[in-house]
Amino acid sequence: MGREKEDCNSPGPRVEWEERKKEARAMERKNHYFSMGVSAFVTAAAVLLFYDTLFGGKAVLALLETVRPILYGAFIAYLLAPMVNFFERHLFPPHPERERKRSQAMLIRTVGILLAWLVVWFFFYLLASVLLPELYKSVLQLIANVDKYYQTISGWVTSLSNHLLETNPDLAQQIVEKLGDYFQDFGKWLSGLLPQLQTVMTTVSGGVWSAVNFLMDLLVGIIASVYLLATKERCAAYGRKLVYSLFPQEQVGLVLRGTKRADTIFSGFVRGKLLDSIIIGILCFVCCSILKFPYTPLVSVFVGVTNVIPFFGPFLGAIPSTFLILLVSPRQALYFVIFVLALQQLDGNVIGPKILGNTTGLSSLWVIIAILVGGGFFGVAGMFFGVPVCACLNSLINFFVDARLRKKGLSPDSGEYAAGGAYGPLSLIHISEPTRPY
Repeated sequence: MGREKEDCNSPGPRVEWEERKKEARAMERKNHYFSMGVSAFVTAAAVLLFYDTLFGGKAVLALLETVRPILYGAFIAYLLAPMVNFFERHLFPPHPERERKRSQAMLIRTVGILLAWLVVWFFFYLLASVLLPELYKSVLQLIANVDKYYQTISGWVTSLSNHLLETNPDLAQQIVEKLGDYFQDFGKWLSGLLPQLQTVMTTVSGGVWSAVNFLMDLLVGIIASVYLLATKERCAAYGRKLVYSLFPQEQVGLVLRGTKRADTIFSGFVRGKLLDSIIIGILCFVCCSILKFPYTPLVSVFVGVTNVIPFFGPFLGAIPSTFLILLVSPRQALYFVIFVLALQQLDGNVIGPKILGNTTGLSSLWVIIAILVGGGFFGVAGMFFGVPVCACLNSLINFFVDARLRKKGLSPDSGEYAAGGAYGPLSLIHISEPTRPY
């Protein structure tokens, strides 16, 4: 008994425990310095990328141009993933007592991908067989009536100038002189068009080459999308593995929840907005055909495609469509304006909320800011993706603000900070100032 007690009180285990404690402290300091280094590197990289995007050579945009086919493939796979999951879940329901073999899972995934692509190609076949011929006829009709429309616009300008001549001769004379100068410049341009035919052909060939490059990138993107759909669970697992390796254990849950929230915003907005635009385009085509508006297929394409852009999209599609119908019949143009307003009211109050819901959580002001900023940097694609990106940033900022407020023992409810609320100006002053002894 005495020897056992002597062994327990010997300095050996205590020294070993002290050494382990020192090693743990050293490892903690090393991890702290590593985290500080990674944070400093990420901050510096973000500042440099931001400066390069605004004022530099736009290396980020050049990199995006390089990996554009992969981005196409990722976007296509992101759109088709719910359809593949639907086919797998309903056509091949999992057995509760038996796990699938690897070969069976691969076969089921292949069938799901094939069915999803069959649905996509069938939709494009219907679109090409029904809409494209009518669209081609509308374009030919528009080209054939260019001279007639020119005479119509010229008549409007002449009648307007005559009216101005009666009321304000000086202004009318200036307008007539300006129009004469424009017509002379146009005639000179036509006379010099033949020598510049080579330049025109170069421009056309450049456009054709851009279209060929786009088709090649799209083909590579389709192949990449098939691979991404076939290995989407593996890609998700590798992403989670990367998160576990980069972040501390207590922050992994926050990162994964934030990623899931971003996926909810993007999936709800992108897929919902595309579906909403398709429905609006089809409704516009059917109703315009019933009302016998001119250029119905062309107008429906304008309205459906521009409806993808939030807030400004309906106006961008309605303005050229109204002008085309106005050249044929001013009365039908007025009817079309009324119809578009009714259609957009239906979309904004019934169809849009049913499909999109409140996926972004942004106010109208922030939607406008996101569209303008995104469109300024990335064009039409930026106008479309700017809204979900802004919604993700808004959700992240709100999370950090609410977490800081809870840490200080304050309510995260914004209504509490309004004038006269529980945390109004007087209450905040009372809380923040320490009591002074008298």
